[in-house]
Amino acid sequence: MRQVLASSSALLLGMLFLMIGNGLQGSLLGVRGSIEGFSTFSISIVMSGYFLGFLGGSQIAPHLIRRVGHVRVFAALASFISAALIIFPTLTDPWVWTFLRIALGFCFSGVYVTAESWLNNSATNEVRGKTLSAYMMVQMVGMVIAQGVLALGDPSGYILFIVPSVLVSISFAPILLSVIPTPPFETSKPMTLRKLYEVSPLGCVGMFLMGGVFAAQMGMASLYAIQAGFSLPEVSLFIAAIYIGAVVFQVPIGWMSDRMDRRLVILGAAAVGGVVCLVGVVFGTVLYVALGVAFVAGGMANPLYSLLIAHTNDYLEPDDMAASSGGLIFINGVGAVGGPVVAGWLMGVVGPSGYWGLQALLMLSVTSYAGWRMTRRAAIPVEDTAAYVAVMPSATPVASEVASEWAIEQAEDDAEDALTAAE
Repeated sequence: MRQVLASSSALLLGMLFLMIGNGLQGSLLGVRGSIEGFSTFSISIVMSGYFLGFLGGSQIAPHLIRRVGHVRVFAALASFISAALIIFPTLTDPWVWTFLRIALGFCFSGVYVTAESWLNNSATNEVRGKTLSAYMMVQMVGMVIAQGVLALGDPSGYILFIVPSVLVSISFAPILLSVIPTPPFETSKPMTLRKLYEVSPLGCVGMFLMGGVFAAQMGMASLYAIQAGFSLPEVSLFIAAIYIGAVVFQVPIGWMSDRMDRRLVILGAAAVGGVVCLVGVVFGTVLYVALGVAFVAGGMANPLYSLLIAHTNDYLEPDDMAASSGGLIFINGVGAVGGPVVAGWLMGVVGPSGYWGLQALLMLSVTSYAGWRMTRRAAIPVEDTAAYVAVMPSATPVASEVASEWAIEQAEDDAEDALTAAE
């Protein structure tokens, strides 16, 4: 791990600043929108804009990088992010904010694609898995720190919008001044959605439903906490609990998924998440209950993303694993666009309990579909399954391809070890 940090420290430091800025603006807008008197549905449209932009950016950014290069794309998009963050408190209109959120989603997606391809190029095969883990941990740490910054500021003023703008601007320096050479940009041609569904119906349906969960869970968290009557420090603590749960549960769930029928782990994680969210529907306005529900719900939802990717890879040849990642992320992104909108509509109709109600419905739908799929196809022997690799829902196709490449390398190493043992 020390070698990973030494070789990628500039990239990881820059990404830490970016994630603090992104996490802060995502939480801040829900709080500030309430202060400005935006309706619940208007705020949900604003929050949905980010996921729409992110979906578009993940498709277009690779073409931009091939055309003008990593440095120019990173600098241009990061500059737009910094500028957009300053505009939010200046023009407090839901439609302006929606446009800005779409732009932010597009720009952050492009920045992530750029940084992740740089990171992949700087990692050797021996440390690729550790590099990806370090990158994901930096993302989580940045998001948690962002909630601490939110608790210290005044959401009705300008400072909390200036801080993420400054952090994003600072993030340019360690990355653009790094001695790491600019890599050639290559991505696999995506697998068609039809073929992907034929390979893994559970992977496709699960990713679509979980896209709605992730987007609703994170996009509407601050608005839910405000409607539940929590103070600003409590709002920050509530959102942080989601991310902390995601970190804590990754390892044990990943460990289980490599040792038993992965569909059973998917079913179990989705069922636990769905039931816990039902508890939130009834008791979610009690702070300590809400914190516990957020911790477990985040801890179940985030590993499910990686589980569904690994499950799909179980039915693919190694050469096809990287190609499938782009399709799965696209499906997840489509589901994510509608998540905040539906959550906002429900919260407007039934109150804050609609936040947990939608997540419960979607997770229990994953549970039901996973159970049904288990009756349609026999399980793959555990020794023939792909390795579980933790991937964040905010990952771009580049990070997912890196994870797939690492899984392929692990499978090849295991096969060589087995052959050596047999001889």
